[in-house]
Amino acid sequence: MKNELAPSRRTFLSQSFAGLGALALNTDLFAQQSKGVINPLHHAAKAKRVIFLYQAGGPSHLETFDYKPTLAQMHAQPMPESFTKGQQIAQLQGQKLNCFGPQFDFKRWGKSGQEISEQFPEIGSIADDLCIVRSMWGEQINHDPAHQLMNTGSIVAGRPSMGAWVLYGLGAETENLPGFVVLMSSGKGGQMQPIAARQWSAGLLPSKYQGVKLNSIGDPVLYINNPKGLSAATQRNSIEAINQLNKLQYNAVQDPEILTRIAQYELAFKMQTSVPDLTDMSREPKHVLEMYGAKPGDGSFASNCLLARRLAERGVRFIQLYHRDWDHHSGLKSNFQFKAQETDRATAALIKDLKQRGLLDDTLVVWGGEFGRTPMSQSGDGRDHHIKGFSYLLAGGGIKPGITYGATDELGYAAVENPVSVHDFHATMLHLLGINHLRMTVKFQGLNARLTNVSGEVVTKILA
Repeated sequence: MKNELAPSRRTFLSQSFAGLGALALNTDLFAQQSKGVINPLHHAAKAKRVIFLYQAGGPSHLETFDYKPTLAQMHAQPMPESFTKGQQIAQLQGQKLNCFGPQFDFKRWGKSGQEISEQFPEIGSIADDLCIVRSMWGEQINHDPAHQLMNTGSIVAGRPSMGAWVLYGLGAETENLPGFVVLMSSGKGGQMQPIAARQWSAGLLPSKYQGVKLNSIGDPVLYINNPKGLSAATQRNSIEAINQLNKLQYNAVQDPEILTRIAQYELAFKMQTSVPDLTDMSREPKHVLEMYGAKPGDGSFASNCLLARRLAERGVRFIQLYHRDWDHHSGLKSNFQFKAQETDRATAALIKDLKQRGLLDDTLVVWGGEFGRTPMSQSGDGRDHHIKGFSYLLAGGGIKPGITYGATDELGYAAVENPVSVHDFHATMLHLLGINHLRMTVKFQGLNARLTNVSGEVVTKILA
């Protein structure tokens, strides 16, 4: 039986080697892939891109950006039952709950006088550029579903990640790199929790919007270099032939994923040139490397922060860095110091570097994890997972600098002043990018799916 999808030899040859015509077709298809669906924007945007410094594992707000002197005074005393009765607790359920005071001193920094732990002197030095949100709260108390909520706005598997939503809405600013890039790092001093690839998936959106994970050590992308004996010209011809076959299949079945496949072949070819240039740090001045504390190729958070700046310069829309090991159920004081050393200098360097290059004004930088930690002790010297109140740092991209927004109670247990939910955070991020979160939806199973699920309000008081 004749396969109607199979092209004849004459058709294959004529369409595969159409020269500039074939190249123009593929370029046009890629350009179509780069456009966002929100065009024009719902309102004027303050930010063009997002760099999310995701501290995976749950950094303690009580040792970072939310000092609680009353908790310090009550150290080792029983936690008042009025705070915890009937509340969801992860691993401390049914155990004796004692207060666990802040393990480090805090200091007021900059003209704004924001209180930041002395473990973060570099971040403290840019306090006047930062907005500290002390009233974040979440809904999921275990790592994986909490990651899912923070990344996708839902605990239902298969929903798009925030980076995918942003790329879907705005499209890409670069044709030579993915519009959504993920980098991973880890260090010392904590339990390493796995990060599932679905945290940067496109979910129910077309797969072209999913994040692309670049390796931090070794080749940033597997098989980025051609095998020996295969020239760039030969590779170009092969991709054109493959894409012509895909175009024939698309004409026959009209599956939009085939257009994604064509565009991804094009992008992969372009990345063979753009990625080595991206990761070549030899042109970075010595003082810049020292500012970040980066040693190119070491896979560290510092090197990834420098790479994030280079990605931002090249037009990548959403850049997400995962730094793991913030899970401190025990040995918090000693282990926390490792994490502070790994992230403090590089975080501040990234913000300062963006600012001096004129990129901070339209780049939203976010620092935070999936939840915070309890004001009660675990194992005598650690903290359990906590969702009732935790802190986030924001900078650039239309955020009001030098302010602290919201507050937790005197023991740091719950957000009591201007609470900010995960959905509020997502709504605010999209607002800064020129998107009304209520209007960017996709029909799915009869409902209008969106990043903010069924709630979420823009936190207007932190906007510049």
